[in-house]
Amino acid sequence: MPDFLRRTTLARLLSQGLTVAVMCSALAAASSHAQEQPATEAPPAPPAPVYNSELDAPLFYQLLIGEMELRSGEPGNAFQVLLDAARRTGDEALFRRVVGIALQARAGDQALMAARAWRQIAPESTEALQTTVQLLLGLNRISDLSEPLGALIRLTPPDQRAGAIAALPRLLQRLPESKRVLSAVEPVLQPYLLQPDTAIAAHVSLARLTLAAGDTPAALALLKTASAREPGAEGPALVALEMLGSEPDAEALVQAHLKAKPGSDFVRLAYGRGLARAQRHGDAIRELIAVTRSSPGLLSAWMSLGALQLDLRHPAEAEAALNAYLTHADAAIKDDKDGKSNPEAGPEARQQAYLLLAQAAEQKGDLKAAEAWLAKVGDTKELLQVQYRRASVLARQGKLEQGRKLLQSLPEQNDDDIKAKLTAEAQLLRDAKQWQAAYDVLGTANKRFENDSNLLYEQSMLAEKLNRMDEMERLLRKVIELKPDYHHAYNALGYSLAERNTRLDEAKRLIQKALELAPNEPFLLDSLGWVEYRMGQKDEALRLLQQAYKSRPDTEIAAHLGEVLWVTGKQEEAKRVWREGAGRDRTNEVLKETLARLRVSL
Repeated sequence: MPDFLRRTTLARLLSQGLTVAVMCSALAAASSHAQEQPATEAPPAPPAPVYNSELDAPLFYQLLIGEMELRSGEPGNAFQVLLDAARRTGDEALFRRVVGIALQARAGDQALMAARAWRQIAPESTEALQTTVQLLLGLNRISDLSEPLGALIRLTPPDQRAGAIAALPRLLQRLPESKRVLSAVEPVLQPYLLQPDTAIAAHVSLARLTLAAGDTPAALALLKTASAREPGAEGPALVALEMLGSEPDAEALVQAHLKAKPGSDFVRLAYGRGLARAQRHGDAIRELIAVTRSSPGLLSAWMSLGALQLDLRHPAEAEAALNAYLTHADAAIKDDKDGKSNPEAGPEARQQAYLLLAQAAEQKGDLKAAEAWLAKVGDTKELLQVQYRRASVLARQGKLEQGRKLLQSLPEQNDDDIKAKLTAEAQLLRDAKQWQAAYDVLGTANKRFENDSNLLYEQSMLAEKLNRMDEMERLLRKVIELKPDYHHAYNALGYSLAERNTRLDEAKRLIQKALELAPNEPFLLDSLGWVEYRMGQKDEALRLLQQAYKSRPDTEIAAHLGEVLWVTGKQEEAKRVWREGAGRDRTNEVLKETLARLRVSL
């Protein structure tokens, strides 16, 4: 109900839910009662001050008709009547009511018309502007955004303006046409690029929108300007992190920020995670360790470090990081004086730590410890992951069939659940070197889910284990046909050809294509180094394999790097690399075959 109505007796009756008949009776009774009062000889009281209501008879009638139309299921008529009343009175609460009626009727264009009328009556109203902008966003009216958005930023108090500008990319992220969004917003932000209080926020927001529009060089230029203006600003560094894998110059902005603010641990943590995603695992571990030393109470840093160490098959280091996480999580809960729970120390995060610790114990061969960690996991969303770890422990105890039945018994709610179960069962069999059984499981899956690229790829890897190279190639080419950007398929086929020392030119082209799709991925660099070695290009092979091993010190990469070092006369260095690889995984088949073929004893 409009604010001015609340100042009248009529409004109070309306707010109490009285009908029109009751209101009329009440008014009549009040008038009759006043006339029936007997005269007294007491001197008359001074007249009460008169307050003239803005509600005249025509307006009252108009509001009444509008509300009655709405209650009668005629929102269109109600909208027209009440919008006219809002324009006559200029009352913002009435405009708010009219917009609400249009939205309730799912009439977006009418709601926008009312909001624009509201702005005409009250051009300085922040609420009217916010409503207009929200409606334009909802209606995807990108070309109309500039003016109201600019006005809204101008009306924002100066001390809040930078925050409003920084929030723009998130506000606009769901709009589908990013280039049109950039065209609409860029002129709005231009005036704020030079103002001291808003320059950083404006550059960063414009960079985010430019990056979303696909213009990476222009986005990077904006970030460089902002970083030069204020090297310690977090905004440019955080956006640069999103470009880490695709734009080499972006990393310099992150490093400049960390140099200016060495204690910026949240940025350093994000940097470490970005390096891990870019497959630069050695650099990632360095940054994550730095964060844990600087801010040991930052629980997510310990968890990220533990997961990365585990992925690199460093179970002891992973175990240390994850146990540190649990210790600091206990301390965080104990120090939780305001009673607010810390999600990073909560049950879900702890269960993830238990799962990772179980995997670390399994890598170490301590199956009893693995079972103990799994026993700590209660109800969890990651049921398949928990049961797979349990099945893996059973398989390593010689109870493979029991482990398979455990996975097979998992519930299925949709096709994705079924695919995940079949893939997990095939992986369990693969770990147990039951190649044919694993191949058969995936063969059944591919009959059920025809043309699933992931399932076909997994089956191709098992065809290789069974020495069915023609079948492997057929499956991989099918994957490439179904999913041309699936870099694993190009790499697997190219590496297979290189490993058999055949069609090496084709092998190189396939692996180079994979690297175009996933630049600097260590296993792809390893494959390219290996094919260069097969082609007799030992210096180039050594460069590529050293780059791959530095990024990801994997046992299989160590086997290849060690062989190239060995044949180029660097035999002591080769043995050192092989020993490092064996320390991570002495059972690795590629390493064992390499040492046996070269007749090397470590």
